[in-house]
Amino acid sequence: MQAYGPILAPYASRWQDSRGRQIKTGKDESTEHRTAFQRDRDRIIHSAAFRRLKHKTQVFIYHEGDYFRTRLTHSLEVAQIARSIARNLGLDEDLAEGCSLAHDLGHTPFGHAGETELNTAMAGVGGFDHNEQTIRILTRLEHCYASFDGLNMTWELLEGVVKHNGPLAVEKRRATILEIDAGMDLMLDTYASLEAQVAALSDDIAYIAHDCDDAIRAGLLNPDTMHDVPMAGPVLSMLRKNYGTMETSRLVHELTRNLIKTAVQDLLVETGKRLTEIKPGNADDVRHAGFPIVGFSEKIGADLEELRGFLFASVWRHYKVNRMTSKAKRVMRQLYDLFMKEPNTLPDDWQSLDGEPVADLSQERKARHIADYVASMTDRYAMLEYERLFDLGPILR
Repeated sequence: MQAYGPILAPYASRWQDSRGRQIKTGKDESTEHRTAFQRDRDRIIHSAAFRRLKHKTQVFIYHEGDYFRTRLTHSLEVAQIARSIARNLGLDEDLAEGCSLAHDLGHTPFGHAGETELNTAMAGVGGFDHNEQTIRILTRLEHCYASFDGLNMTWELLEGVVKHNGPLAVEKRRATILEIDAGMDLMLDTYASLEAQVAALSDDIAYIAHDCDDAIRAGLLNPDTMHDVPMAGPVLSMLRKNYGTMETSRLVHELTRNLIKTAVQDLLVETGKRLTEIKPGNADDVRHAGFPIVGFSEKIGADLEELRGFLFASVWRHYKVNRMTSKAKRVMRQLYDLFMKEPNTLPDDWQSLDGEPVADLSQERKARHIADYVASMTDRYAMLEYERLFDLGPILR
């Protein structure tokens, strides 16, 4: 059966023109019932790393409540926004969705707190970055296919993840990315496809909107104090005028959807203007434009930055979040330090790397291997491992 796809704009990425996969399998994907980008998306969804996002922190640790976002629900919300934007712009929805679903695969347990502490612990051995870790997962750490490690993504998907925030600065070109680039030439000095640019800004839209939602539900934000906050304030005033006092569940949903609607509509208008002005003829014209084509108007861009700053001060640095962050960092650091000193405490399937005992590895290879293990943990598994290793009680499970 012939694979098919939507009618695309000239500047969209086309799976038929893909630069190929990391590993050549000899398979002719043009005869399949899925496009190459659909296959990328499906491989991500069925991966173990994607499932683990269910119990990885977005802002609040999973046990603090069933209604707070996790990395998994965040990724799904990003993908939904990205598909809607891509459809309106005539882009390949599957590539935009794949970039969205993959963008957080490399996150550690406990969100950015875990990443920060792991990076500090590895300062002398290459450091840790969740974007590089995502590439490690996509290219080597997933062990599900008989003939290759990783998920064997297309060039376009890997490019979209690596250049999530634009051309990759030299200081951010870590070992794994340089290794993949040497074999595939990811064009690190250029911008990514429009689909990847859409995924990146869909990430911003999603987390800014849903962090307002979660923070109000958690009692960290009082809607009555937000009337001077850009974007959120006008929405809350409109809701109060039209509906009076509302129960929290309705209020936060209306706030979230109106924030998303405002940002998405502005992005579509502004990006349409840029496309009309630049007139890119193909996806490579987008890469070589010299600036991002997908973007917000000056006003909404400034409003989003001010709202982000408000959330930073009021939520992300709230003392309750700081306490969680402090505890998470201790768990991450102590697990990493113990495994580095006593690698024989690692689970059996992590005791060796490429047939070599972990204890015999160079310091840098050992650190990276242990970081792969610690970063793969969910929040609850990390806490259980901590309990197993540091609690003096008889925990045998």
